[in-house]
Parts: sequence; C-alpha cells; structure tokens
Amino acid sequence: MKQHNRLECTILPIALMAVLLGNPDLCRCQTAGHVEVAPQTEALSESLRDLQARTQELKSILGAMRAEAAQSREEIRNLHNEVQQTREELASMKGQITKLTSQQTSTAESGPYPIPKGPLSRPDATDQRLAKLEEDQQLLGAKVDEQYQTKVESESKYRVKLSGIALLNVFGNRGSVDSIDLPSFAVRRGPLDTGGSFGATVRQTMLGLEVIGPTLGGARTSAEIHADFFGGFPATGDGVTTGLARLRTVTARMDWPHTSIVAGQDALFFSPQSPTSFASLALPAFSYSGNLWKWTPQLRIEHSLKFTDVSSLMVQAGILDPLAGEYPSDSFQRSPGAGERARQPAYATRFSWNHGTNEHAVTLGAGAYYSRQDWGFGRTLDAWAGTADWNLPLSSRLYLTGEFYRGRALGGLGGGSGRSILTSGSLTDPGTSVLGLNSTGGWSQLKFEMTEKLELNGAFGEDDPSAADLRRFSIRQGANYVLQTRNQTAFLNFVYRPFSNWIFSTEYRRLWTSETDHDKSRADQVNVGVGVLF
Repeated sequence: MKQHNRLECTILPIALMAVLLGNPDLCRCQTAGHVEVAPQTEALSESLRDLQARTQELKSILGAMRAEAAQSREEIRNLHNEVQQTREELASMKGQITKLTSQQTSTAESGPYPIPKGPLSRPDATDQRLAKLEEDQQLLGAKVDEQYQTKVESESKYRVKLSGIALLNVFGNRGSVDSIDLPSFAVRRGPLDTGGSFGATVRQTMLGLEVIGPTLGGARTSAEIHADFFGGFPATGDGVTTGLARLRTVTARMDWPHTSIVAGQDALFFSPQSPTSFASLALPAFSYSGNLWKWTPQLRIEHSLKFTDVSSLMVQAGILDPLAGEYPSDSFQRSPGAGERARQPAYATRFSWNHGTNEHAVTLGAGAYYSRQDWGFGRTLDAWAGTADWNLPLSSRLYLTGEFYRGRALGGLGGGSGRSILTSGSLTDPGTSVLGLNSTGGWSQLKFEMTEKLELNGAFGEDDPSAADLRRFSIRQGANYVLQTRNQTAFLNFVYRPFSNWIFSTEYRRLWTSETDHDKSRADQVNVGVGVLF
C-alpha cells in the first residue's frame, strides 16, 4: 500500500507540470497580473478540469494494477504452498524407501546368503532407482501409445491382435513318403520314384486373429481364429506353389478367475501336448505316430481348484463332434458320418495336476473319451480312449514331455494310423462285419535349452494298431485300402531364435511304417525352416 501512495505522489506533480507546460497562455496570465483576468480564469478552469480527468484516469489505472497485483500475490502464495507440500511428500517417500531398503539390506546381510555391498548400498541409490523407475514409466507410456496407434481396427471397435508366422521350409527326402513336404508315413517305392526328392514350400505359413471383447458377467471375453495354406492345391500348372487356405481353429472364450467356457473348433483338450517342430506345423508333429490331434468342433468347461500358490488341479469336461475319420462324400454338401448317425455327441474329460510356475511347472494329466458310431444296418460300436500326458522339468534347462493313449475306433482323432474300423467287405453289404480297431500309441520328447536362443529337441513316437484285429480280416475294400501294422517317427532338431520374432530350424526326421503283407518301409527327411513371427 505504501508503494502505491508513493507512486501517486510521484505521478501527480509530473502530470501537473505537463499541463502547465502544455498551456503557455496559463503561464503568461500568471506573470501578467490582472490585465486579462477573465480569459486567464477561464483557461485556468479548463486546465484544471483536464487535469482532474487525467488524474481520475490515472487512479482507475492504478486501481486495476492494484487488483492484478493482489491476484498475482494470491496465486504465488498458493503455488508456494503446493510446492512446499510436494517437497514434504517427496521427503517422506524417500525416508520410507530408504528405511525399507535399509531393513531389507540388514535382513539379507544377516541371512545365510549375505548380499555384497556395492553401488546399490550407497545413500544415492534410492534417487537412482526413482529416476530409473520414472524413465521406465515414460518408456512404457510411449509403448502403450504406440500400440494404441498401430492397433488393428475392427467394425466392432474392440481390440484386435494379428499374429502368425511366415515360414519357408526347404526339404530333402530319401525314400518314398506320403507327402514330400510334410511326411507322416513311409510308403512303398513307386515305378517312377527315384529314391528321393527335393523341394521347398511356404504353405505351412499361418495367420491368426484374436479379438478382445467386453467383460460379461465378470468374465473376460475373447475369440480367436487361425488358418494356414495347407488345404490342397488348385488344378492348375504348378499348383503346388499356390496352396489353398484352410481353416484350423476358431474359438470363443469366457474366462472367470477360476472357470472358463470355450466354444468352437479347437485341439483335443484331453490330448493337449505336441512335440516341438517347425518342420511340422500344418499337422502337429507325430500325427498318426502316437499323437492324437484332430481340430474338432467342441464345447467345454474348465475349472481350476487351487490348493496353494503353486499347486492346483484343473478339471475339464466337454462334448465334441463325433468324428470317425471318414472322407467327405461330397465337396460341397455334408452327409452324416458314422459318428453323426449315432445321434449323440462325443464326450471327453481331463484332470491335470499342476505344481510350479511358468515353464518350470510340473504337469501330470489323465483323460478319457467316448463316442458312439453307427456304420449302418445295425452295426454300432463304442469308440473310446484313455489318455495320459506329462510335462516334467528335469532341471533348469532340461524338460521331458509326452503323451500316451489306448483306445478303439480312433481314426477320427488320428489314432490307429487314421483308421477307425476293419471290415470283411463293402459297407453297403448288410452281411459285412465291422470291427472297431484297437490301437495303442504315444510319444515323448526331451528338450534341452542350450542357451537362451538355442534349443535342442529329440523325440520319438509310435502308433501300434492291434495285430490280433488286423489278422481277423483278410479281405480289403478298394485299391487304396492299406493296413499299417505300425507307424513310427523320430526326429532331432535345433531351433535358433536370434531375435524374438526370427526362427531358424534344422531337423532330421526318420520314419518306419510296417504293413500287413509288406516289409517295413523307411524314409528320411532333412528340413530347414526360416520363419518370422508377427
């Protein structure tokens, strides 16, 4: 306030002097005496009025300046209080972190494995950690913004993730196989066979989409679809290089904390494992050699019973399309197969015990499968399977995984070398006998993680149809009716991941296939794969 009064005292004399200097007639009237009194008085009055107006204007300006200064002082006072409060909070947080760090350090030093003192034990370690956390938070925020900007947009506006692998396989075979790029059987040598083959393919490339939906009834909803280009070849020149798109799996999920409902076409949940092989992606490795694998329409429910933080029991149960392994009778219309003619779904369940976390968890599972099949003219039979699977970490770098099954009429699941039944003649003949083919199979793999980027996998699998069943029928149906008595596969591969999305694989595979009236056929394949994950 005193500053404003001094400012008025200074400005008013200056303004008065300016008025006097700007009116010379007023100066003359003051020196001339009383000769021109009336004009001088009138001029003086006008000058005073002008001076009063200017003084009033200056007072208004000073009032506005005074109000702005008061507002500025209030804002500065508030900012000062906020800064002081922030400093106190930071000092309190630093004190708590320093105290907690000191307690943890003293506890660790007093335990059986003392922590060596180093740069983290200095007083400024907390500041460094806080700075590092702040940098990480900023980086994470930038990554989140980047992901949001580059997301795949959908009509529903829910988040969509694109995934898959672009895969090139270069292969060389010795001997004759059923399919040169992805062999499942060694076969007899044909008249035009040269004893081997060489080629390359990209039709094991896979595409996937995942949709993250809303939360419904406390459940997180999502859906996935996966496809590849292993659906056959068009009838054109060099059609082997233009593989047709093929649907693999489509699933929709509702996931609660301990329970899930899954609907769609998916892998067999009671046979969940598969060997590691980038030479065999279009079909899971050891298909028809002990690995039950078919992608089947199904509806299932899963529930986890948690005993401790690292131990739980998973219970799964569901119904499936009762596939019997038959070829479609038409390329466009679907006719009922033996499973569909039974007019009931297939049923399956699995129990698995899990102990541990992440990739070092021990998993032991057991499952069961049942379906009814009707082959016409009252010829019905029960298809069934009992399964077991395991995942055992033998050390921090060594893992043993595998599966085993025993069952009957499992051609629709890849068992029995793809065959469900044996017949004594044509199925259109009411007198033909039908026998469900019993089979036993399984596989096991040993994985050794040599480094973080390089792993070695060795595996062996076998599918063994019942010899007693095979001996009961000697009449075959059709020229392509081949009875494999045993099918075995073994491989050894190296998988190298120089970056998170690049994969280089080299695999050697050996196949042995026996038939009822032929010696065992053998074949070998060397496969080199180069893939990019996305």
